[in-house]
Amino acid sequence: MAAAPELISPKSPRVSAARRLAKRNFRGKERLFLAEGPQAVREAAGHADTLVELFATLDAAERYADIVAEARDSGARLHLADEDVIADISTTVTPQGLVGVCRFLDTPFEDVLAARPKLVAVLANVRDPGNAGTVLRCADAAGADAVVLTDASVDLYNPKSVRASVGSLFHLPVAVGVPVERAVQGLKDAGVRILAADGAGEDDLDTELDRGTMGTPTAWIFGNEAWGLPEETRELADAVVRVPIHGKAESLNLATAAAVCLYASARAQRAPGGCRSVTPS
Repeated sequence: MAAAPELISPKSPRVSAARRLAKRNFRGKERLFLAEGPQAVREAAGHADTLVELFATLDAAERYADIVAEARDSGARLHLADEDVIADISTTVTPQGLVGVCRFLDTPFEDVLAARPKLVAVLANVRDPGNAGTVLRCADAAGADAVVLTDASVDLYNPKSVRASVGSLFHLPVAVGVPVERAVQGLKDAGVRILAADGAGEDDLDTELDRGTMGTPTAWIFGNEAWGLPEETRELADAVVRVPIHGKAESLNLATAAAVCLYASARAQRAPGGCRSVTPS
């Protein structure tokens, strides 16, 4: 049986290197990011060749022994650490005792297209990391095939984005840094209909569903939290669609609107005659 690893020193170069990953420029240079908490670390350990290192308090290593074992089986190096070390590395107010160092796992946009996606979320100029992670989680839950973050959007590996995705970052392909024009044209060439979600859309979601037009491969473009989609982006879409407000609410926030739109497409695609009910020829 291998000897248990010793407690890592707060002055260790490994601790310093992990701490620096809270900053975007270091993440980009090293192509590494932090995954915090048992859920994220478990997902990272189960994703091939992703988890590089795991920092864990003695208490967390015992409480989450199965996760630690899976991490070590995946080839990750385990560092036992005092709570002060974990707090120093962590970006959360109340760390849960586990912090993983992971390799970047974004997917080339060409690979997304080659997979002939049926449902895609495109985040255009989305700047809030929490919103980006939450939309990614919604896309995962709705059964989307991919998420695309345009070149003007937030860093996928921002710690807040990673936390907000609640592990979904490890579940589906995500392409990053794609100009919105290239994203739209590539998806159109792949046979995907482009819908821009916008509160000022001429069509509403109910009308699209009633027309029976949403059972085809679809990509939804979601815009900036404050000002939505610019006119030039709306003009790229096949239709600009608003979520109908049946009550008195002024509007829906980005993540909620994205969830409504993605689930509407998922339901239509799984209905008789929808693209997911048709066996490819």
